Amino acid sequence: MNFPVRFSNLPEYAFPRLRALLDHHQPGGDVVHMTIGEPKHDFPAWVTDVIMENVAGFQGYPPNEGSPELRAAIAHWVNRRYNVALDADTNVMALNGTREGLYNAAMALCPEQKNGQQPIILCPNPFYQVYMVASISVGAQPHFVPATAATVHLPDYAGLPEEILNRTAVAYICSPANPQGAVASRDYWAELIQLAEKYDFRIFADECYSEIYRDTAPVGALTVAQELGADPERVTLFNSLSKRSNLAGLRSGLIAGGPETIKRVKLLRSYAGAPLPAPLQAAAAKVWADEAHVQENRALYQEKYAVADEVFAGVLGYMPPEAGFFLWLPVENGEETALKLWQETGVRVLPGAYLSQGDPGQNPGEQFIRVAMVAPKTEMKRGLIMLRDCIYS
Repeated sequence: MNFPVRFSNLPEYAFPRLRALLDHHQPGGDVVHMTIGEPKHDFPAWVTDVIMENVAGFQGYPPNEGSPELRAAIAHWVNRRYNVALDADTNVMALNGTREGLYNAAMALCPEQKNGQQPIILCPNPFYQVYMVASISVGAQPHFVPATAATVHLPDYAGLPEEILNRTAVAYICSPANPQGAVASRDYWAELIQLAEKYDFRIFADECYSEIYRDTAPVGALTVAQELGADPERVTLFNSLSKRSNLAGLRSGLIAGGPETIKRVKLLRSYAGAPLPAPLQAAAAKVWADEAHVQENRALYQEKYAVADEVFAGVLGYMPPEAGFFLWLPVENGEETALKLWQETGVRVLPGAYLSQGDPGQNPGEQFIRVAMVAPKTEMKRGLIMLRDCIYS
C-alpha cells in the first residue's frame, strides 16, 4: 500500500508529544492543567436556552455559509469591533471553528505558482500548527520567520530577502500572538499590508485572541487595510467564539474579506466543509451580538494578568503578556523543565519547542514553556507559585 509523502516529515502534534514526555511518570502532586488553551470561564447561561428553542433544526441540513441571521451578526460584530462595514452576503462566512478556515483558505486561495516558482507561505515561528499543514497541503513551501524578543515577538516579514518575498503567496500572522501574547501595532499592520501590496501576497490575519487584553483593544488588520485603501482582497480575517466567549465546543468561527475571497472559500466549503448545525448557528448569532459577557470574561483575565505579574515579579526574563491568556516563560530547556515540573509538582505545561520549527539550538521555542492561564484563578495562582518556586528559585 502506498501512502503520500507530503506529510511524512510532520512532527508529532504538540499534545501527543507532551503525553509521551510526561504520562509514564507520576505527577509530584495534585495535577494542575496549564497546557491547552481551552477556556474554563463560564459561557453565557442563556446559550443552552437558544439551542433548545431551535432544537428542531437538528433535523435538517444547515446552511453551508451560515444562516442569514448568523452572517448578519458576524458582519455587525466586525463593524462594531473594527469599524469596517461588511456585506453579510458577500464579505463574511461562518466557519466550524477557525482552524477549518485557516486551512481551507490556503486551499482555496493559494496559487499553484508565484512568479513561475513554487509559492511560499510565511509563518511566524512559534506558530499555530495548522499554518504549516495548510502550506504543505497546497504544495507551497512553508517559510518560518522567527518571532522572538529581537522582533518584539512578531515576525519581521519586511526584513526578508526579495527572493523570498517574490515567491510569497500568503502570510499568516497571529495577533494577539499565540503563544507570546504580543500585539501587532497599527504601524506593524501598515508595514505588512504595504509589503503585501508591493509583492502581491495575501495576509491571513488570525485574530482569535483579540478580545482578551489588558487595557487597549488590539487594532485589527481589516481596520488598517481600510485606512490604507488596500486591495479589498488583500487581508482575510479569522476569529471565533472559542476564546472570546468561552465556547470552544460550539465551533463557531468567522472568515471575513473581499467578495472574491469569500466566493472562492465558500465554493470550496460547499464540497468539503462541515457547517455548524442550525441550532448552534442560532446560538452563535446571539453570542456574536452580545458584548456584556465578553466584558465580564475580559475582566477575569485582567485579574489573572495581575496575579501572574505578582507571582513573577523580579523573575528575570518574565514578559507580561499584552493580550491572550498564555505566559511564554524563559527556561534553560523547555522539555526538561516541563518534565521536572510534572515530576516535582504536578503542574503540566507545554514545552515551547513543540510550537516551533528548527533544529536543536536554532528552535526559537526551545528555551521556553507555554503556560495557559485558563484554570480558575485560585488554582491558577497555586500552579504559578509552584512553577516559580520549582524552576526560578
